[in-house]
Amino acid sequence: MARLVKTGSGWRVGWDESAAEFHGLVGGEEWAIELTTAELDDFCRLSAQLANTTSQMTQELMDEETLHCEVETDLLYLEISGYPHAYDLRLILQTGRRCEVFWPASVARELMLAVQTLKVY
Repeated sequence: MARLVKTGSGWRVGWDESAAEFHGLVGGEEWAIELTTAELDDFCRLSAQLANTTSQMTQELMDEETLHCEVETDLLYLEISGYPHAYDLRLILQTGRRCEVFWPASVARELMLAVQTLKVY
C-alpha cells in the first residue's frame, strides 16, 4: 500500500508511506493538515478509544444527557463533545506545527469510523 485517502462529506483522512516526512493527512471540507506517522498513529488509536468509550457510555446515559471525553498523548489531544449519537470532534497537535482542528457532529462519527479502517492498530 503506497497511498490511501478516504473521504466523506466534510472529512478526509489519508496515508502515504512514500512521503518524505508527513505520511498522514486529516482534513475537513476546505482544509487539511499533514501528520507525521507518530501523530497519525496516535490519532487513529485515540479515535478508536473514544469510539469505544462512547459506545460503552451510550448504555449509561439518558437520551437528553451529553458526554464530553478527552484523551491525549505527548503529541496530540482529542476530545468529543455532544450526544452519544452526535458529537463534535476536536484535535489539537501539541508539538511541532501546533494547530487545532474541528469536525462538527454531522461528520465526526463517520470520520472516526473511517479512521479505524485506515490502518490496523
